[in-house]
Amino acid sequence: MRRPCLGAALVLMVLAVSCAGPPQLSPGTWRAVLDSPGGPLPFSLLIEGEPGDYSAHALNGPERVPFTSVQVDGHEVILRIDGYDSEIRAQLSPDGSRMEGEWEKRTSGGFSRLDFEAQHNDPRRFASADGGQDTQILADQDAASILGDWRVVFSDEDGQDPARGEFRREDGQLLGTFLTPVGDYRYLAGDFSDGMLRLSCFDGGHAFLFLARLQEDGTLEGDFWSRDSYHATWTARRLEEGESDQLPDPYQEVSLTNDEGRFSFRFPSLDGRTVSSGDPRFQGKVMLVNIFGSWCPNCNDEAPLLADWHQRYGPRGLEIVGLAFELTGDTERDKSFVRKYAQRHDIEFPLLLAGISDKDVAGAALEDLSVVRSYPTNIFIGRDGKVRRIHSGFAGPATGRHHQQLVSEFESLIESLLKEEAAEPAGD
Repeated sequence: MRRPCLGAALVLMVLAVSCAGPPQLSPGTWRAVLDSPGGPLPFSLLIEGEPGDYSAHALNGPERVPFTSVQVDGHEVILRIDGYDSEIRAQLSPDGSRMEGEWEKRTSGGFSRLDFEAQHNDPRRFASADGGQDTQILADQDAASILGDWRVVFSDEDGQDPARGEFRREDGQLLGTFLTPVGDYRYLAGDFSDGMLRLSCFDGGHAFLFLARLQEDGTLEGDFWSRDSYHATWTARRLEEGESDQLPDPYQEVSLTNDEGRFSFRFPSLDGRTVSSGDPRFQGKVMLVNIFGSWCPNCNDEAPLLADWHQRYGPRGLEIVGLAFELTGDTERDKSFVRKYAQRHDIEFPLLLAGISDKDVAGAALEDLSVVRSYPTNIFIGRDGKVRRIHSGFAGPATGRHHQQLVSEFESLIESLLKEEAAEPAGD
């Protein structure tokens, strides 16, 4: 007489589970953490929408990085940022409040991978040492020790590189970035408490973790980790008023190798046509040649400006050409990512597939340049076909006034070149 009752109970349990269905991804803010070799690398993850129509953003201070797609299939969640060939693949807990899995990104050397976990409705970025629910509000006494501008030196097996650290408080939180000779380290967010600085960034392309301890003499000493493969140490001291950060002049980093003052290129477009600097469409025009990679976050920062300048200045005689140096050397794969880059930023000027992202290889492909030091690099050419300025690197929006100053410099340079008259064609 007991067996039928037990069987009925099991059937009811199965039916209950079946009726419950798969877990639902909870909208709201999640505390996401990548397991960096240097320790937990946190970022905020914002999930919005409803089943079948989710969207997601990675948050770093004021920055909102959109994921291309959010897929939920049963317990599996897949978050993709296609432009960086970047993907988070995780398993969702039965109650829909936790995810565990892995972040994977294609790099020039293969794939970078870090374990990933996320907890719903956790407002922290970094956890306190005891795991408590600290709010991470930057106290006044801590702010006085860390806010401001710092002269920084990064050290790794290849030597030392200068940088400028800038830390500020916004809505009680610690934000900042580092300017380097090749660009910037993005929007960083974190905290400073009891003499310990912690900053992180995840944007799909980068996974950065900066840690440092304030020393008795007021300097900082710490470590920097990038993804799963790079580590450097760093030191910093506060910049005195009027003191130089000793960063090199980005207009002096790259020079021409010919005496004619010209820059030539000849590469295939995305539809297979060969485009060269000698084409009739470029004659008598001001040119901006942009050396970039679709995988490069600083290039993605700059791309909306280039698209805007093409629209604003094109009718007055500006031609922009992008030379793409991509990750794999697989022509079709690389073309597809450059097309996505163009679509994402509404780019209508020519983008040419120039080679792979290795800087030595890129330098060899561009014989008129002494070197390629950074992506992006911009070459400004007058109506007479001669190079006027070459700028290496880009100070992105995270650098605040430095970004605004650079944009103003570029626009002033474009305006001055457009005002020049085209050279008269040579006679017979």
